[in-house]
Amino acid sequence: MSCMNTTRTSPLFRPWRRPALTRALVLALAALVVAASAWDPAAARAQAQEPLTLRQAIQQALGQSPDAAIARAGTLEARAGASLARTMLLPQLSFTEDISRGDDPVYVFGSRLRQQQFTQASFALNALNKPQPIGNFATRFSGQWLAFDFFKTQRTIRSADQMRQSAASGAQAVNQKIVLDVVAAYQSILYAERQVDVAQHEQDTAAALLSSVDDRVKAGLAVESDRMSAQVNVAARKQELIAAQGNLEIAWTQLRVAMGAPDLPITRLEPIQPRDFPQKPLEEELATAVKTRPDLAALAHAQSAQNAAVGAARSDFAPRISAYGNWEQDRPTFAGSGGNNWVAGAQVTIDILPFARRAQLAQQSAAKLRLDAEMNSSRQQTRLQVSQAHIQRQTALLSLDTARAAMDQSAESLRILRNRYGAGLATMTDLLRAEDAERQAQTNYWQAVYGNAVAYAQLLFATGTLTPDAAEDLQ
Repeated sequence: MSCMNTTRTSPLFRPWRRPALTRALVLALAALVVAASAWDPAAARAQAQEPLTLRQAIQQALGQSPDAAIARAGTLEARAGASLARTMLLPQLSFTEDISRGDDPVYVFGSRLRQQQFTQASFALNALNKPQPIGNFATRFSGQWLAFDFFKTQRTIRSADQMRQSAASGAQAVNQKIVLDVVAAYQSILYAERQVDVAQHEQDTAAALLSSVDDRVKAGLAVESDRMSAQVNVAARKQELIAAQGNLEIAWTQLRVAMGAPDLPITRLEPIQPRDFPQKPLEEELATAVKTRPDLAALAHAQSAQNAAVGAARSDFAPRISAYGNWEQDRPTFAGSGGNNWVAGAQVTIDILPFARRAQLAQQSAAKLRLDAEMNSSRQQTRLQVSQAHIQRQTALLSLDTARAAMDQSAESLRILRNRYGAGLATMTDLLRAEDAERQAQTNYWQAVYGNAVAYAQLLFATGTLTPDAAEDLQ
């Protein structure tokens, strides 16, 4: 019993066990604090979600973008205009129910006559000059039809059909611009994420370098100026990390605007790997652009529509032949009996003083000249845009190869200088200069990767072939 008490109260036992238990608890709490501080709810949700592919982003943009909605509404409007123009071929038929009452002598005489209520007493002078008020319920069907207008109606319909096709081609051009904006914003996010990773790595490297310099200063192997340079380097890397994180937020805002989704949460994106895209001769790309660009097609349809509009304005000078008809029933009461009558005929209309029609023809002719000039300008601009996109594509491809080689060389140079600095054969200035060169090489490489993909997308847009399927090949 006494032995057990001695073991429980031995000074050799308690001082050894309690500090060990305390250190274990402290380490466990520290680990929990570090894990809690490093946990980002938004990042955790982003990692848990499926990555947002470029094709998905494009499909959402085409369905939600305000620009796409405007283009679709314009297409529907043009389609309705084409349907409205065809109604000019149809006769017009209307129904009228007229209720009236009065004592005007002409009104009373005519109403009785149409009601077939006229008697011998109705010819009395007093009844003719001062008639009693009567009512008249008239049910009337009337119609008219433009039989011939020297093909003005047909030309108007042709113009409306061409404008409908122009609106459809214009909507395709808008969709391709949306695809290009989504590709550029998507790539901007990927590039910004790479920049954040590089900046974070550089900050960690700068902190490790500062710790190494501290040890060397304490050991007398480095001077105080080396420590100050390392501290300045840490501060600069921290500023670069803050700037990179800000650029990432801006890139996400650009993607939200491009997709028409202001509430799009931050999620993982499917990375776009460096790759070589197909190359074609410039003349072939120019020929493709002339055939497939939707904005040129929209302008060509607008030209055809305007040509038809000029023809319709010329037809307006010719005579117009129309037919008309009318059937009417007149009754003294709503449900009573009465008389009915009808009339039908045809008429020819000629405008003897067509001043307004001359002004309209001049207006339509001027609009045709404007569209012809716009087409000529658009073709020249298309050639310029395709040439620029082709050259930028070639430049981006060469920049990618150069940046890849420079990044490998800078990484190897930095490794050698770190070893030399550790052996005391290089200065802190040499090491920091190598750090800057390696960081700039990584930045240039990922910028080249981003620029290569965007340059190819811009080339597809310039040639009018940037469809969702074509954009999916970027990934």
